[in-house]
Amino acid sequence: MRILKYLFLLLFLFLIGLSVFVSTQKGDFDVTRSKVIKNPRSTVFNYINDYRNWETFCSWIKNDTSYNFTYPELTMGKGASCSWISSGSDGNLKTISVKENESISQKMLNNSETSEIYWKFKDTIGGTKVTWRSKGKLDFQSKVSAFFHGGINNVVGDIFEKSLENLNKTLDLEINTYKVKVNGVVNLPGGFYLKQFLHCKQKDVDRNIKILVSRMEHFFDKNKLSRNGKPFIIYHKYDRTNDDIGFSVCMPVRDSIHIMPGSDVESGKLSSYTNLKTTLLGDYSHTQTAWKKALAYISKNHLERNKSGQIIEIYAVGRNNVKNPSKWITEIYIPVFPKAAVKSSHNNSADSLSVPTPNTETVSP
Repeated sequence: MRILKYLFLLLFLFLIGLSVFVSTQKGDFDVTRSKVIKNPRSTVFNYINDYRNWETFCSWIKNDTSYNFTYPELTMGKGASCSWISSGSDGNLKTISVKENESISQKMLNNSETSEIYWKFKDTIGGTKVTWRSKGKLDFQSKVSAFFHGGINNVVGDIFEKSLENLNKTLDLEINTYKVKVNGVVNLPGGFYLKQFLHCKQKDVDRNIKILVSRMEHFFDKNKLSRNGKPFIIYHKYDRTNDDIGFSVCMPVRDSIHIMPGSDVESGKLSSYTNLKTTLLGDYSHTQTAWKKALAYISKNHLERNKSGQIIEIYAVGRNNVKNPSKWITEIYIPVFPKAAVKSSHNNSADSLSVPTPNTETVSP
């Protein structure tokens, strides 16, 4: 019995000594890892630049289901951020600077320890060379883990390597897996909506749509407004020759809403008209492919475009519903003149635009 007590005492003293030893070790680290990602540089850059995508590839997040993320209005570009709470940590990330398709610099706060993160993107044979560097200090828990796993460089480096491999698999599968189906001619009901308009170059359309959709959702939350369906896009102008795209990001509402002066959000009403419906299952980056297939169908079946109408994209299932881009559903409606028989659309996103009895509500900007 006395021997057992001595053994417990020795173990206790050993643990105390180990704790003192570990706590006195330097927690500084400066780790860099690189990997060739089998996707174009702009695709890889845009994916990493948006914090909403980090849950799909960061190994420490994927291996811990206790992580609960909070996303503000801005999640991509300079000034973007996110925060989290989990069973083992809490913290936040913020983007300090961005050089499009070339580099991103960020700051991370994790359990009161600050670190700096740097990303670099370079075209190379087979895709994009992504270099991920981080330097900072580890907290005590991470020091202990590093001590038993061969040092700080090995622990952090292993996390980076697994995360970059996850990124490669995610982009290869999730971004490149898609399907386009032309559903046919349908009646798209009209309805009321709130919108925010923007002009931009074609290469910036996808990024700006993500930003404006997020802003619109925060506008609804701030003003405690009820959505009457899924967010959608109205394309007012698509001038490829002069590289000038004009579109509105919209959110359907049940009744007419009066917006106070000074807001960049406006109210509108969509008229009911006949469209060719096309469904894209997959990432938003394939919308142009879906458009081409729809336009080819119009030509082949001798349909006539209704130029007085505007092309609409409804995000029936988006990134707020499911993290996997391969499962997103975008419905594209191109105005056409009706033939003798026209099918009726009964999907939820189209029905959500039905015209109700108008009332008026006022919200502040």
